[in-house]
Parts: sequence; structure tokens; C-alpha cells
Amino acid sequence: MMNNKLYKGSLQTIILQMLNEENRMYGYQMTQRAKELTKDSLVMTEGALYPTLHKMEEDGILTTSSEIVNGRARKYYSITQKGKNVLDEKLDELKIFLENMQNMINLKPA
Repeated sequence: MMNNKLYKGSLQTIILQMLNEENRMYGYQMTQRAKELTKDSLVMTEGALYPTLHKMEEDGILTTSSEIVNGRARKYYSITQKGKNVLDEKLDELKIFLENMQNMINLKPA
């Protein structure tokens, strides 16, 4: 299993990308989708996920709606236009980061 510390700095990007693809999701659904996409390598803990979601909502990059499912309230998160703009910026940054990492691990002698 991969060290989750490698994912920590990308949690917001991961959430935004999932919401951009799925339109709306609730927290547990996000954790399960992340595990599925990474073949169980990424385990999002509630302690990391929910504070990030709340901060993103506070920053206006996510909106929420509630729905009663099986007699219980379920909070759904959706990406806003501001969130889509943030996602575009973060994906550009991630692309540059990955290119730089690729260059660093493929060092050639001078």
C-alpha cells in the first residue's frame, strides 16, 4: 500500500476532479471512489476529508445540498464555477510537478 502522505498535498485536487466528473457526491462515496480508482492505495480518512470539504465550501469552491436517504440526512457536495477554475489551475500545477519529478528520477550523468 502506498504512503498516503504522498496524496495529502493533492487531496483538494482529487476531490475537485471527482466532483467535476460525478457532478455531486457525499463524503463516504468520495472515500470509496478514491479507493476504487487507486486499487485501495488511497484511503481518505474522515479526519482529512471533512475538514478539507468544509474549507473548500467556505472558500466558495464547493456547494452543498442535503437530502434524506433511508431516513437520514445526507450532505452532497458539488463543484462551483470557481471550483472548476481552481481545478484547472491545480491540474496545470500538477502536470508541471509530475514533469519535474519525471526529470528528477531520470537523471543522466552530466
